[in-house]
Amino acid sequence: MVTVGDGLDKAVQAAFTRPAPKSAGARMRYLVRQLKGTKQVAQLLRVSQRTVERYVKDQIRKPRRDLAERLEREVYKRWQPQIRAQAKQAAATTGGIVIDTRARFGYTAAPGTTDDPRLRHLTVALPPRHAARLFEAQEAGAGEQALRDIAAEALGEVYFRDSGRRAHGLEVEFSDLEHLEFEL
Repeated sequence: MVTVGDGLDKAVQAAFTRPAPKSAGARMRYLVRQLKGTKQVAQLLRVSQRTVERYVKDQIRKPRRDLAERLEREVYKRWQPQIRAQAKQAAATTGGIVIDTRARFGYTAAPGTTDDPRLRHLTVALPPRHAARLFEAQEAGAGEQALRDIAAEALGEVYFRDSGRRAHGLEVEFSDLEHLEFEL
């Protein structure tokens, strides 16, 4: 399933200046350094401390699929925090963010208009204030629906209402998300 939160994370990851560790052992060693101990990593990944130690020593090389996914997610969550913060700050203050989506858009408007939802493919550059709202909501722990509502509101203002120049009072509904990518 396509999510707004994952799309934002991938956009920020594109700003990384170095590749993240690839092997399971290197990823475990990185997490052990970040969390300052194998016990904390074991609790985070829901495995035994001995299993973490064996990955660190390269005694185990190939993790189970679910462990590999958790390991990758936790490493990317912590990888290059300063670069991540700089990319978010640049998008929120000067650069904005580009959203490329294919979804069903419907809207409520004045009587007599066509408000039937239809599938659209949009690529729209959102101003920095919308990027800031998306990143702030994500950092505050907002759910997927809240992030979708913010994205729909931003698309409604920039694309459908043309920053207040037309379609006053138009409310955009964003559903059936098929594709979503962000670019900083």
